[in-house]
Amino acid sequence: MAAPPVRARADYDYLIKLLLIGDSGVGKSCLLLRFTDDSFTTSFITTIGIDFKIRTIELDGKRIKLQIWDTAGQERFRTITTAYYRGAMGILLVYDVTDESSFNNIRNWIHQIEQHASDNVNKILVGNKADMDESKRAVSTSQGQMLADEYGIKFFETSAKTNFHVEQVFFSIAREIKQRLTESDSKAEPQTIKISKPDATSAPSAAEQKSSCCGS
Repeated sequence: MAAPPVRARADYDYLIKLLLIGDSGVGKSCLLLRFTDDSFTTSFITTIGIDFKIRTIELDGKRIKLQIWDTAGQERFRTITTAYYRGAMGILLVYDVTDESSFNNIRNWIHQIEQHASDNVNKILVGNKADMDESKRAVSTSQGQMLADEYGIKFFETSAKTNFHVEQVFFSIAREIKQRLTESDSKAEPQTIKISKPDATSAPSAAEQKSSCCGS
């Protein structure tokens, strides 16, 4: 009799860990709350250390369980958050379009990623608070796009307040990661077939020859 499915894997096809990083006050927690709870608060509450939320989405016919970690942006907390880079499969680099220093610090955050995260981690650049009046804007859309192009990553401007592009950001990076995981799985399959290939000294049967042909 076939073994029952593992309960922990029964409700999703992929488990993806995402990390929100960026300076304090750029709206990381607000983006997370908007995406997971569809809520927004004007109260500024500094994240102490690490917090996370979960949301399961449907993507290309697959159930994707997103575990989204919200990190503290303050310099003094970076020693805490570096341990969380290791397991991250995707990282959202967030800045505030009304705060030029938060945009300039994206390069420092990318340096942190290069030091602590895995080489193949997916990244996406997010310019938050796009709903703010143009007179308060300090970073243009073209500046954000240029920086994203420089690092070869996607770029979105968002507003956690108005829910502008919030879903698109998380779905976009989730799709990239799912594609990478799918490609990785497909590359691993030929190795499994090769390991289980019959000994060269024994003549394969007709059925085995047919199976080998169709599997190549």
